[in-house]
Amino acid sequence: MNKIFNPLIVTIAAILGVIVGSVITERSNERITQTHRKMDSKIDMLLNLVNLQYVDEVDIDSLVEKAIPKIMEELDPHTAYIEAKDLQMVNDELGGSFSGIGVQFNIQNDTVMIVDVISGGPSEKLGILPGDRIVKVNDTLFVGESINNNKVMHKLRGPKGTHVKLGIKRRNNKELINFDVKRGDVPVNSVDAFFMLQKNTGYVKVGKFGAKTYDEFVGALMSLYNEGAKRYVIDLRGNSGGFLDAAVYMINEFLEENSLIVYTEGKAQRRNDVKADGNGRFQDFPLAVLIDEWSASASEIFAGCMQDNDRAVVVGRRSFGKGLVQNQIPLNDGSAIRLTIARYYTPSGRCIQKPYDNASEYQKEVYERYVNGELYNKDSVKSPQDTVKYYTVGHRVVYGGGGIMPDFFVPYDTTFTTPFYNKLMNSSSLYDFSFRYSDDHREQLYGFADYKKADEFLKKQGLYEKVLAFAEGKNVKCDKPQPQNTQDRIVQMARAYILRNIYGENAFYDIYYEKDPVVQEALKRIKK
Repeated sequence: MNKIFNPLIVTIAAILGVIVGSVITERSNERITQTHRKMDSKIDMLLNLVNLQYVDEVDIDSLVEKAIPKIMEELDPHTAYIEAKDLQMVNDELGGSFSGIGVQFNIQNDTVMIVDVISGGPSEKLGILPGDRIVKVNDTLFVGESINNNKVMHKLRGPKGTHVKLGIKRRNNKELINFDVKRGDVPVNSVDAFFMLQKNTGYVKVGKFGAKTYDEFVGALMSLYNEGAKRYVIDLRGNSGGFLDAAVYMINEFLEENSLIVYTEGKAQRRNDVKADGNGRFQDFPLAVLIDEWSASASEIFAGCMQDNDRAVVVGRRSFGKGLVQNQIPLNDGSAIRLTIARYYTPSGRCIQKPYDNASEYQKEVYERYVNGELYNKDSVKSPQDTVKYYTVGHRVVYGGGGIMPDFFVPYDTTFTTPFYNKLMNSSSLYDFSFRYSDDHREQLYGFADYKKADEFLKKQGLYEKVLAFAEGKNVKCDKPQPQNTQDRIVQMARAYILRNIYGENAFYDIYYEKDPVVQEALKRIKK
C-alpha cells in the first residue's frame, strides 16, 4: 500500500493513548536546550547540596526516581514516567511480539494452568498442550498460594534464545513430563477476533492499535470478504488506543483520496494533516463502528473520522474522551518519559479531550457515568462538551470536548442482571467451572468439525444446573429461582468460556455477542 500523505512517525508503545514521534525544529531545539540549562543548574545544585551537606546519607538515584513522577503529575493525566524495569513490558504490549515460551495461562487452585498454546510459539513446537499444568520451573516446585501472575510472567518470559525447564503434569499421565523450552518470539495479536455475523456481514474486533494491527486488520477483512462479506462491523469497545499510524492506515482502507483522516497541533508542533491516498480496498463497503466508555484515543480517531466523513454509522455509548498525543522519549538509564506534545483533531475540527484540570476527578469520570445513569439512558448524558457546533461532510452537527457521541446510543445491558448473577460473576465460579468442564471434556470437544457443532452439543448438556452445583461447592448459592433471561445468560457465558478454551477467541466472541444489543443495533442500522 502506498504511503499516506504526511504520515505521522510512530515510536514506541503506551498503555493508553496515541503515541507518535516528533520532528523538532531548530528554534524549538534551541528553546529546549536553554530550558535544560536553566533547570540543570537549579536541580543539580539541589541534588549536590543534599548529597554533600544533608545530615544523613541519601540515595540520590532513588530520590530522583521518586521526584520525576511527582513532576509528571503536575502536567496532564497521560504524561508519565516509565521506569527502566517496566519499559520492556510496556513496549511489548503494542510491539507485535515479545520473547517467551508462548502460552496463555490461568492460575487455578494454586497451580499454573495452560489455557492456550500460541500458534507459532516455542511451546507449540515442543508439544505442550492446552490443559497442561506447570508444576516445576527450572527443577524447582512452582505451586502454592504464593504463585501470582507477575511471578509466572517473570519466570516464563526472558531474552530470546535463553532456556527454561518446565515440569508438566498432564491429565491422565502419572509421571511429570519435562520440557526444555528455548524462549523465542511470541506474536501478540491485536485483532482479537473476526467471523461472519450474518450471511453478508463480517465482524472484526480490534483490541488495541499495535505495530502489526494494520496487517492483521486487512488480513481479517480479506478473509471475511472471501467468505462473502459485503459489509463490516468494526468493534472498538474496550480498545484504549495505541499507535496513531496503525489507526491511520486502517482508516485509509475506507476513504476516498484526499479525505482528511486526522490532524495534530501543539505548541511546538505545527498543524499536520493526514489524508487518505485513495488506494483503500474497502471504500465502497458499508460500515458500522462500535464504541463504549473505554474506547479511547486511537479508537476515537477511528470512530471520529468515520463519523465526520459520514463514512460509517457509529453505535454504542460515549467514548472515553482522550485527545492528547504522546511522544515517548528514552532516557540514558533505560527509562523513558511519555510526554504529551500535541492534541489531535477529527476532520471536522473537534478535539474530543475531556477536561483534566482536576486529576482525581479525571480518573473517576467514567465511574461517574455509571452513577449519574448515563450508561443506561441517553438523556442522562452529562458530557463536558464544548458548545461549538462542528459539521460532518454531510452537514450533520457534532460536538467535541468529551468523547465521541455515537450516532445511535445503546444502553448498558442489565436485563439479565440479578444479585445472584453478580455474585456468580464476581466470585469467578463461572469461569472456573468452564475451565474445569473444558478440561474434563477436551478430547470430546476437539472431535467436532468446528466450534458451532460443538456449541450445539453444549446446548444440550444442562449447563445451567451444572454451573449451580459447581458454584454451590464454592459457597455461591442460588437461594431462589432465577429469571429465564438470567439463566440463558449464564449458559451463554459458560458456552463462550468453554469454547474459548478449545477453539479460541473467534468462538468466544461469536457466542458471547450472539444477542448483544449493540451488535444487533449495528446490524439493523448498517442494512439501512
